[in-house]
Amino acid sequence: MSSPTQDERLRVQQLRALRRRWLRDQELSPREPVLPPQRLGPVAAFWEHFLRPGEPWRHQVHNFYQGGRFVFLRVLLPAWAITYFVKYHLLKSPHGVVVANPRIFPGDRILETGEIMPPLKDEHHRHH
Repeated sequence: MSSPTQDERLRVQQLRALRRRWLRDQELSPREPVLPPQRLGPVAAFWEHFLRPGEPWRHQVHNFYQGGRFVFLRVLLPAWAITYFVKYHLLKSPHGVVVANPRIFPGDRILETGEIMPPLKDEHHRHH
């Protein structure tokens, strides 16, 4: 086998230099990429301004969210769980269940007023 000639060595060296330069050129500088300024529509402009860090509205929305989360997790959810447990596990008759009054028949005494129920009148139906 013969050793590479001077021309081949020079060609390989030049190709390596070109590859290094090409790789270095692929790195972006801090001012790249240079893009044209974007023209935002009214809605996009509002959100761009609204969501900018440090804006007071962003802080208010965050506080409102945190407050609502606190109320839901620390007040409403436990209150619902306690109400459910008391209503369906502790009370003898659950809330909202109507207990029917005892039946009253003719001749029975009404406890609240002391009246005696009069007997029913015999009604003659003439449908037959």
